[in-house]
Amino acid sequence: MPRTAQREAWATSRERGAVPLMRLMVWIALHVGRRSARLLLLPACAYFFVFAPASRAASVSWLARALDRRPTAVDVWRHYWCFATCLLDRVLLLNGQVELFDVTVNGEHAINEIRELGGGGFLFGAHAGSFEVVRAVGRHLTDFKITLVMYEDNARKTNAALHAINPMLVLDIIGLGKPGSMLAVKERLDNGNLVGMLADRSLDSERRVEIPFFGVPARFPVGPFRMAAMLGRPVVLMLGLQRADRRYDIIFETISGRPTDEPIDDTMRRYVARLEYHCRNAPYNWFNFYDFWA
Repeated sequence: MPRTAQREAWATSRERGAVPLMRLMVWIALHVGRRSARLLLLPACAYFFVFAPASRAASVSWLARALDRRPTAVDVWRHYWCFATCLLDRVLLLNGQVELFDVTVNGEHAINEIRELGGGGFLFGAHAGSFEVVRAVGRHLTDFKITLVMYEDNARKTNAALHAINPMLVLDIIGLGKPGSMLAVKERLDNGNLVGMLADRSLDSERRVEIPFFGVPARFPVGPFRMAAMLGRPVVLMLGLQRADRRYDIIFETISGRPTDEPIDDTMRRYVARLEYHCRNAPYNWFNFYDFWA
């Protein structure tokens, strides 16, 4: 498969398989408890460790850059295990079991600054750590409503997965690529919502810009940053990084207070630089299991 096709396939592959996996994890987590559910993750991780050479090679490539050394088999296993436990914890968080986790919030002032400016703002994350812990804890920290923005196909599959996890859960999700998407985002911002997007990955049909990431040019999508500039709203980096069992750090950092006052490339470079900093400190939280630099 050509590299561009691999990238496009990965952009939707995790969401495509999410519903049956999530249904199984929901039943296990809610009926046998988190401790037992973690034990049942062992054969799943072992399967991918042995029988998924492409994702294993991507893990080795990533960890070599992030750790600045040759990764061991133990490192690759820790990478898979971090991903699996974040998925399990997502099930519990979406069912309201926030009290099971020890969460530290860093940079809450960045969210308070959006409130002081009036109106809403953008939360730009990445496929690193757990967005769900950010959303779950954020409900208890602020009175902001959070709207998620993602590709239309992924939005449908994500809604299906969320319904499988918790049928009573209702999230505000806007699908990109359909008429009125931009107007819907503007409406939410005007109502004071925080609009969350994952700004590290795109489909190959999208315009991207090469920016140094771990010392090598990587292509990041322009779309999220152009949207923030067009709508003139502040941009805050958001990450929910797993530090240990049951322990997460939530990070908020202002990337751009007034994106209309600076070139889009400057905002993008600041986002990438801070993403690199935090991923270097939490390397096993990176969940792009393909060659990100291809």
